[in-house]
Amino acid sequence: MRIRDLLDIPGLRLRLLTGDPDREFGTVHITDLPEPGRYLSGGELVLTGLMWRQEPEDSARFVTTLAEAGVAAVGAGAALLGHVPDDLVAACAAAGLPLLEVPTEVSFRTLTELAAPRASGDVRAALGRHRRLVAAVAEGADLRELFELAAAELGVTGAVVTASGHVVVGTVAEPEEVARAYLTAPRLPARAAGRTIFAVGRGHRAAGWALALDGDLLDRADLGYELAACVGLERMRREEGRRVERRLAEQLVVAALADADAAELNARLRTCGLGAAEPYAVVDVSAPRPGATRGPDPATLGGQVVEELLGREVVAAAGADGAVAVVPLRGSTAGELAARLRAAAEVLSALPGTRVCAGLSGSLTGAAALKGGVEEAGHARRLAEARGGGVVTSDEIYTHALLLATVPADVRRSFAARLLTPLLDYDRRHQSELVRTLGIFLDCAGSWNACAERLHVHVNTVRYRVRRIEELTGRNLATMADRVDFYLALRDSAPPR
Repeated sequence: MRIRDLLDIPGLRLRLLTGDPDREFGTVHITDLPEPGRYLSGGELVLTGLMWRQEPEDSARFVTTLAEAGVAAVGAGAALLGHVPDDLVAACAAAGLPLLEVPTEVSFRTLTELAAPRASGDVRAALGRHRRLVAAVAEGADLRELFELAAAELGVTGAVVTASGHVVVGTVAEPEEVARAYLTAPRLPARAAGRTIFAVGRGHRAAGWALALDGDLLDRADLGYELAACVGLERMRREEGRRVERRLAEQLVVAALADADAAELNARLRTCGLGAAEPYAVVDVSAPRPGATRGPDPATLGGQVVEELLGREVVAAAGADGAVAVVPLRGSTAGELAARLRAAAEVLSALPGTRVCAGLSGSLTGAAALKGGVEEAGHARRLAEARGGGVVTSDEIYTHALLLATVPADVRRSFAARLLTPLLDYDRRHQSELVRTLGIFLDCAGSWNACAERLHVHVNTVRYRVRRIEELTGRNLATMADRVDFYLALRDSAPPR
């Protein structure tokens, strides 16, 4: 029921002193306790005779308690003082609580009796709306139809956006902004960029859906909860449908790694919706959560993330340490797929304590390429984990970076320090540039002139610095082995150039 509805009841002669007349309340609560918060559950119209007020400062304390409890509005009786004091009006205005003046001749009991049937009528209407929405979902309405019905029944519009910024249904100009607000909000529902954001379901946020409704609906959160519950039903239905598809994808990956014959793999590819000559790529994803003791494991969470990002046609088979998805490249390239994965990983990085690590194979065709693609994607994902998150493509793993990623970090640091410390110490003492010169000399493939040009110095200066480097380290930059050692040490320590 709205405050406006009370104001319109003949004979009550209520007067709105401050606040929004369209604010809704669910129940009526009468109290004269100075701090009644423990007895309130939120959404009430609180009626008070002001017996708690001994001095003007008491009003702020009383209203603060009500605001913290989430009450909808306040009705103050004029019988005790003959009026509603200005300090109570000011406190309610500051807290954003509507304040009604109840005339002396109107008892709180009368007001409650008149309001209760109307409020229950609102409840019945809400239940009716909810039943119609649930019935529509049960009868097979898709999310687009559900949103059309919600606009007609609830008068609300908006969109459903995944945590990675993909729009599931509806219209929203900046889905990544909605996703970041959903991931970073300390609690939901929350206001963000002219919308009210609700969570759909109770899963981990990194794999969740955000319901973004247009406008400020925190005062009408019941509407958002109704629609979120119905969207959650549709998501559960989709999830049930994916169980069989995930099992088929898992059987495909297992068969590929077991070197099954081409006929069997082609049949399994067709079962998973891929033609024998259709290009595809393999994605291997995990979402580690350091220190987490509850919730989905990294592989399961990674699979949920990649499914939500890439749409209904993609399912992921959870493995021992990563989730594997075979992704059709219909009208796109592996590079475009990598860009989508990187954009999603960047959005999800806004969620504290969660990082996405994804590996992507190159473009593949046919059953014979599947095993190599799965192995490529797995190597790339492990390299992404060694880097602390992000997306690594197959092009990046066929370099020294993959070999370095398999070496423990403390061993790499020890190797780099042993080789470069004499040069770093010399540079600090003499304000010289031996380390920088070494890096540019190697980048120039040992060309004295090219290195001198890059450093803007004479070629003899480069020769002098290289001799000094060799003296301090005992290495010979004329040999390939020592050049490789220096190159790897510099790449691992990444000194400034």
